[in-house]
Amino acid sequence: MNVSIVGATGYGGMELIRFLNNHPQFKIKSLHTSSQFGRNLYEENAHLMHMKDTLEEIDPEAIAKKSDIVFLATPSGVSSQLISEFSDLDIKVIDLSGDLRLQTPGEYENWYKKPAAPQHIIEEAVYGLAEWNAGAIKKAKIIANPGCYPTASLLGLAPLFTEGLAGADADVIIDAKSGVSGAGKSPSAVTHFSEMNENFKIYKVNQHQHIPEIEQQLGRWSSGLQPISFNTHLVPMTRGIMATMYIKVNRETSNVELKDLYEMVYERHPFVRVQPLDRFPSTKQVYGSNFCDIGVDYDERTGKVTVVSVIDNLVKGAAGQAIQNANILMGLEETAGLWNSPLYP
Repeated sequence: MNVSIVGATGYGGMELIRFLNNHPQFKIKSLHTSSQFGRNLYEENAHLMHMKDTLEEIDPEAIAKKSDIVFLATPSGVSSQLISEFSDLDIKVIDLSGDLRLQTPGEYENWYKKPAAPQHIIEEAVYGLAEWNAGAIKKAKIIANPGCYPTASLLGLAPLFTEGLAGADADVIIDAKSGVSGAGKSPSAVTHFSEMNENFKIYKVNQHQHIPEIEQQLGRWSSGLQPISFNTHLVPMTRGIMATMYIKVNRETSNVELKDLYEMVYERHPFVRVQPLDRFPSTKQVYGSNFCDIGVDYDERTGKVTVVSVIDNLVKGAAGQAIQNANILMGLEETAGLWNSPLYP
């Protein structure tokens, strides 16, 4: 099956290239950019010197004629403009931006401060949290790939809400940290070396655009859930997300019960790895991979559960999950092209 990538020169696009080049069923048919078309891919990406592909302009009709799937690895605000053209064509669309995730009218404009995609297309898009929405993903034409922070957070929280240990009064607190690649490839005053080296920053305090995305999915699992507390930090590393979460559960439990619960929920999901008792994951152990590693602990004194969830923000948080969704969509093994070990050390 042929695939195309729009936004091929960004970090997400280049991760798609890295994994798709070794995929057993998907062949990259074309690479597209809004600003560098006509140039060779490797001209500004020396690690891809072995690839001789020429970057093409974005022409939805031409893309649909040669590919079965198009990945939109574009910044927020771009997919919302392109999606109307792709939605009328015979091609599956997987959008890695945030443009199709928020279902409630007005939410996208409020949090992203940009015009939204047409509401009927947003309602058609399936939320691609692969471990929890595979049935709908299989039938989808348009998939809204989840954000990196929501992927780490929701995979960590899901068993508590779906299995009844937490409910609408859970009072969820999420304290999340990310490497600087999550800010994208374009340099900025916030992310350049002298600002980030030996530094640690909180940003978008109580205003991060992933808040409504997390609340939207938690609300599907637990109707009437109160607003969550969610804050994010930049740490001086390239890749990785750690979400440390604190949740008031509705009854006493134990670490053994929690571990058994998480292992039961995720036993058929190869990309989620539950840690042994009294062990908690680090970002390095998922570096460059599609794994999400989770550790849990129950505090008898407070009645709260602590969940630690780690992912590589560019893989499970972006390109890897997009390919995982494409595998599900096209009836392939979920792990196809993704079953590689994390990079270590």
